[in-house]
Amino acid sequence: MIRYALTRLTLALPTIIIALFLIFVLIRLIPGDPAQLILGEVDDPAALARIRADLALDKPLPMQFLYWVLALARGDFGTSITMQSPVLDLLGPAFAVTASLVVPSVVIAALLALPLGMLAAWRRNTRTDTAVVAVSTLSLSIPAFWLGLMLLLLFGVKLDLFPVVGYVSLAEDFGEGLHYLALPVLTLALIEAGVLVRLVRASTVEVLQLDYIAHARAKGLTEVAVAGRHALPNVMGPTWTMIGLVLGGLLGGAVVIETVFSLPGLGRLMVEAVFARDYPLVQGCMVVVMLSYVGVNLLVELTAPLLCPAVRHE
Repeated sequence: MIRYALTRLTLALPTIIIALFLIFVLIRLIPGDPAQLILGEVDDPAALARIRADLALDKPLPMQFLYWVLALARGDFGTSITMQSPVLDLLGPAFAVTASLVVPSVVIAALLALPLGMLAAWRRNTRTDTAVVAVSTLSLSIPAFWLGLMLLLLFGVKLDLFPVVGYVSLAEDFGEGLHYLALPVLTLALIEAGVLVRLVRASTVEVLQLDYIAHARAKGLTEVAVAGRHALPNVMGPTWTMIGLVLGGLLGGAVVIETVFSLPGLGRLMVEAVFARDYPLVQGCMVVVMLSYVGVNLLVELTAPLLCPAVRHE
């Protein structure tokens, strides 16, 4: 187990370095001079040269990349051009908002998908199976922004049960924060549950055809015992991987949901930074997106042997 963990940690390092290099190159391909944006409309060649020197923009590209990586290692993400604030100070609160939206959504989606997907597989080719597959397909087909708007219209405008706009941090007022997050979390959970239900069903159908399931039934175990003790651990392998992919992707910024519900999350911050051509902030957002994705998937790989016997035996 320790060897497995060390191998995964070792493989994550070159992935991060390659991703940082790609981020660096992509930002440099954007037209415009960051130093000129910081200086504004002032025509001052001396000041422009000084800013370029401070940002190491006068150095060769390999040296710029090295200086940037070393600055990141020190926790220096630069300063936002438009907000005149350290990028790291802006990324922290935005990421916290996105995490408070995404993590509960994925947890709820997984708790819905596991029993429903396994039930559909156990009742394969019955009305129950058809109903579960139909609902999950419908969930996949509905655009996230449309579902969010419909929930806002019903529960926010018509029934006046939840706020329509605004955001309150969970750290400031936990109860009120939950009140503001309820609808966006529900929207995201319903969308992602559709993906997970179909995966759990397909995995369970495959597991039910294996010999050890027939052996468990031959021993006289109840269907509940067969499902919980024998089928579920092996179904969790691909399901846990997909949960990691979904969680990592959404932590990168659930920009549609954040826009619909006016949440100051990471995705919305990145979009605003792109429109403002705020290169340091865009770069910082992309680094956080990359690190969250790699971190979540690394965590999934390290915990997979604890949940799935097949992975553990390998």
